[in-house]
Amino acid sequence: MATLETFLKDAAQGDLVSWSSQVLAAQRFDLTLAGVEGAILDLDLLPARYQRNRNMISIKQQRRLFDSHAVVIGCGGLGGYVLEQLARLGVGRITAVDPDTFEEHNLNRQLLSSPRLLGHAKVEVAASRIADINPAVTLVPVRAAFGEDNGAEIVAGADVVVDAVDNVPTRFALAEICGAAGIPLVHGAIAGWYGHVATQYPGDTTLQKIYSRFKNGKGVESELGNPSFTPGVAASFQVAEACKVLIDEGDSLRHRKLHLNLLDMEVVEVPF
Repeated sequence: MATLETFLKDAAQGDLVSWSSQVLAAQRFDLTLAGVEGAILDLDLLPARYQRNRNMISIKQQRRLFDSHAVVIGCGGLGGYVLEQLARLGVGRITAVDPDTFEEHNLNRQLLSSPRLLGHAKVEVAASRIADINPAVTLVPVRAAFGEDNGAEIVAGADVVVDAVDNVPTRFALAEICGAAGIPLVHGAIAGWYGHVATQYPGDTTLQKIYSRFKNGKGVESELGNPSFTPGVAASFQVAEACKVLIDEGDSLRHRKLHLNLLDMEVVEVPF
């Protein structure tokens, strides 16, 4: 009887293993799809779904993404796009944190929302969505508001945390908790035509400087609102930052903020 290793090598076309072969291997050897994906990467082969990654992400780096744990705080405008992109990128374990259900005002911009899902918990919808688009990814839904009382437990074991919250006090708590835990934090915020992204490593105070004048309540997004396109743009920058953190590639937005102005199509770097 063929071993898993023999089966995968025989199934490979060059160094690519198709999704159908991955599913068949899981069935034949009584493994999870995640287990088979890890075995494929261990053989220096590549699941075919990631073949368009390969000119920028090596198989070794793809394995690092698969072994990584990302925590996303917030599953709304930014968070929905972040979750989708992390899963398609191949991050193996994602924790999604949000206390809310979908409401009608979410429908203009939140990727995971739809009329039939109004009233459904955002984290449960996220889990269903990720299971559909990349079943080899493990998504852990946490239906809770992130705060000082539970934050350390939520981010424990994470390799990167992505900030997709909508209020300043939670951002301060998130920055403090990630700093104490030694976890890089990728921050993003949006309001109307505008957004910004920054990456804060333990010991840095970038978020504290950005929000030094806004210590209470929501940011300007409560005044300017958000259209359909701003979340996707800012979230894409955040996922690119998270990817670089996880594979240790490129220059991150450390000690600097990238300000996005989609009305005038300007991107400005602000040092911190």
